[in-house]
Amino acid sequence: MKSKMLVGLAGVLLFGVAAFAHHSLGATYEGDKEVKLEGKIVQLLLRNPHSFLQIDVPDKDGTMQRWSLEWRSSGQLGQAGIKRDTLKAGDDVVITANPSRTKGDNRGALKTLHRTSDGFGWGTKPGETIE
Repeated sequence: MKSKMLVGLAGVLLFGVAAFAHHSLGATYEGDKEVKLEGKIVQLLLRNPHSFLQIDVPDKDGTMQRWSLEWRSSGQLGQAGIKRDTLKAGDDVVITANPSRTKGDNRGALKTLHRTSDGFGWGTKPGETIE
């Protein structure tokens, strides 16, 4: 009986750690750093387990750089009022994100979003941001 309980406990611990590691954004993104990105939306991919927002951002020379920003699941975003037609290609946005740990990789974990045309925003209310 005791050995079965130990085996079960070991399994829970092992799978729990694996699940946490899979969903840990800290392994992919630098949680202690933020970048500010100003650009145009290219595409919003609402899906599970993570949605992605792609934007084109001009670099210091004016060359467009495509950024892929990891976001919440489609269900979580839907609860926050973000649907497929909320953000459209061509919308000007200002975003803060935790950058990728891989240098030169234009990816990030989206922290806040502000659409400049009407002031729409996400990530400023409790519970919206990815921690």
